[in-house]
Amino acid sequence: MGAPYYQFCPVAKAMELLDERWTMLLLREMLLGTEHFNDLRRGLPRMSPSLLSHRLDQLQRAGLVERLVEGADVRYVLTPAGVELRPVVEQLSAWGVRWIGELGDADLDPKLLLWDMHRNIDHSVVPAGRTVIALQFADARPMQRRWWLVIRDGDADVCDVDPGYDVSVEVRCSLRAMTRFWRGDIEWAAMLHAGEATTIGPSHLQVALPSWFTRPGYSGVPRAYAVAAAS
Repeated sequence: MGAPYYQFCPVAKAMELLDERWTMLLLREMLLGTEHFNDLRRGLPRMSPSLLSHRLDQLQRAGLVERLVEGADVRYVLTPAGVELRPVVEQLSAWGVRWIGELGDADLDPKLLLWDMHRNIDHSVVPAGRTVIALQFADARPMQRRWWLVIRDGDADVCDVDPGYDVSVEVRCSLRAMTRFWRGDIEWAAMLHAGEATTIGPSHLQVALPSWFTRPGYSGVPRAYAVAAAS
């Protein structure tokens, strides 16, 4: 628990638990369905393992998280109290994308972006068999420029080393452009038209590619900063 505010206000009491660093982002990951420790680390790559363990323990003691052990499998799942925070997290994400438009270079992370993309694939529309998307980010650090998404049998993997499979379709763009698309700041067609991205591969796969992904709910939130800039 964080330092007490010594107020009877329920906002103060809630924030004694929730306003510690990483806590709300950890809850975000769990609300997205992540249950295993290593997968939580992938969604929170800058959070140390020891701090992640500590926060999970805090949330368990507070009654927001339950630790389930089945043999060697350990899962962390939200209790009803934790699930009840879903609209809070969703409203925070909507507020953030509506009012905070600036992304610094340090906010751009290809590993985190592709981790989020890989868990938001609409497997019902991806071609049967193995589908491999190769991505090249010209503005990323040299060791982080090339990535592969391997989709097969309702599952997907993120690879930073060539998995050795035939590539179905390749995307070349900046990391910033792909992040803006994922956030909903720009649409796929507009990104291609502006020359911010190019695709290589069979034409039907190039056309279908954006439909393979379901962007986060906040991607459709109107941007107040865009309206202000246009007026």
